Amino acid sequence: MSDRNFKQITPSNPGLFRDLLLKAKLVYRLMGDKRVNPFLKFIPIGSLAYLIFPADLLPFLPFDDIAVVGMGVYLFIELCPQHVVEEHLTNLKLVVSTPFKNSDADDLVIDGEVKEVDNNTK
Repeated sequence: MSDRNFKQITPSNPGLFRDLLLKAKLVYRLMGDKRVNPFLKFIPIGSLAYLIFPADLLPFLPFDDIAVVGMGVYLFIELCPQHVVEEHLTNLKLVVSTPFKNSDADDLVIDGEVKEVDNNTK
């Protein structure tokens, strides 16, 4: 199989909450993108509807709601055009990572001098 069939949707240093937030933002951006097929946008909507109004398909398994939402997000991202997903993912990583990767504290310091002004002199 070629590398073109696989998409990299995980961040380089994944953390559970950071990864969930990144995927939520990615789904939000893909939902608003006109290059994504409108019928594909029913997948995350349907999984959220299932989360709000669960059918309890497997009542003995409490994690079925999480699994349905996770599969909905995964399928939606996988079925979207690869170049669109990569574009949004690259933009999200730049926006999220740039403010926190600045290690030069000197760039944030402004040098100045204090000068006392006497307002009583004429």
